[in-house]
Amino acid sequence: MFNKVKPRSIAYLRGGPLRPQINGTVWFLDAPEGGAYLVADIKGLPPYSPKTAVRPPIGPFGFHIHEGSCCKVGDSDQPFMAAGGHYNPDNQAHGNHAGDLPNLFAMDGRATMVFYTNRFSPIDVVGRTVIIHQNPDDGASQPDGRAGLRLACGEVMEAIE
Repeated sequence: MFNKVKPRSIAYLRGGPLRPQINGTVWFLDAPEGGAYLVADIKGLPPYSPKTAVRPPIGPFGFHIHEGSCCKVGDSDQPFMAAGGHYNPDNQAHGNHAGDLPNLFAMDGRATMVFYTNRFSPIDVVGRTVIIHQNPDDGASQPDGRAGLRLACGEVMEAIE
C-alpha cells in the first residue's frame, strides 16, 4: 500500500548531547481518507531500564510533534527546548494534542512504527519538529505526559520528489 504513496513531508531525527547515537526518519504520507500515515524508523535508542523508586523508566519513548520549528540544542542538560510544547492547534488537554503520538518501543535500539492519525495532514506539520523523549508519555499528566528529557529532534520539511 505505501510503496505507491510518496511522502508529503519528512523529518530527519538526530540525537542530541544526551544520546548522540540516535538517528532516524519520520515520513508523513497523505491518507486516502484524510489525515496522515506516519512511518517512523529510528536507530540508536538507549536500552530499556525499568522504573525505580528514584527515577522513571528509560523507554518506551515519548514521541511527539512539537510546535516549534527549531532543533537548536541550547542547554546540553535540557536539549531541544527551542522546539516548544506539543503541537496542539485546537487547544486540547494533554493526551488529546494533535502532536501526541504513540510511544516508541525499541528492540536492540531500533524502533519502527506505522500508524494513522486524522488530527492533521502531512502539510499541516511542515515547519514543526518531531521529538523523542527519554521516558514514556503517560497520556494524562499536564502539559507533557511526564515524557522527560528530549533525546532527539528533527525538523519537519516538505518532501522533495
